[in-house]
Amino acid sequence: MRTFGWPELWFIVEAAKWTVALSLIAFIGGALVGLVIALSRTSDNGLARGIATVFTQIFQGTPLLLQLFLVFFGAPILGFEITPWVAAAAALILNSGAFLGEIWRGCIQAVPRGQWEAAEALSLSYFWRMRAVVLPQAMKIAVAPTVGYLVQIIKGTSLAAIIGFTEITRAGQIINNATFQPMLVFGVVGAVYFILCWPLSLWAGRLEKRQAR
Repeated sequence: MRTFGWPELWFIVEAAKWTVALSLIAFIGGALVGLVIALSRTSDNGLARGIATVFTQIFQGTPLLLQLFLVFFGAPILGFEITPWVAAAAALILNSGAFLGEIWRGCIQAVPRGQWEAAEALSLSYFWRMRAVVLPQAMKIAVAPTVGYLVQIIKGTSLAAIIGFTEITRAGQIINNATFQPMLVFGVVGAVYFILCWPLSLWAGRLEKRQAR
C-alpha cells in the first residue's frame, strides 16, 4: 500500500499555489464588484441602491457551495463551456463582492455625518464627495475588516474541490484515496491552511487594535 511521504507532501504544498491564485483572483475581482456595490448602496440613486441591495441579499442569503454548483452546472445549460477554474473564480468573485460591498458600505457610513455635510456645503458632486472626502476616511476604517475577510476567502476556496478544482483540499482528497491515511493527510491540509491564514488573522487583529487607540 502506498504511504504518505515527501512526494505526497510536496503535491499538497504545490496545490497551495492554486489556492493562493484563486484567493487573489477572488479578492481582486470581489474588490471591484464590492466597490461598485458599496457606492451604489450609499448613492442618491434609488434604482442603484435597489439593485445593489438585491444582489447583496441573494449572495449573502445563499450558500457559496450552491453558488458554485449554479455557475459550474448552469453555464453549460446556457451554452457556455466552463472549466472548474473559471467556475470557481466567477462564483467566488460574486460572493466576495457581495460581502466586501457590505463591509465597505458600513465603513463609508461610519464616516462622521459632519464630513458629508461639509462636502455638500461645498456643492461637491457625489463623485467628488466620495473621492475627496468620504473614501479616504472610509479606507482607513476598512483595512482591518477587509484583511479579516481575506482569510474567509482563502478558506472558502476549499469548496472548489467539490467541482473538481485541484487546490489544497482536493489534493488532500487525491492523496488520501491513494494512501488511506485520512488523519495524517488532512492534518497536513489543515496545517497548510493555518500557515496561509494565521498571519493574516494576526495582522487583522493588530490593525483593529491600532484603530482602537
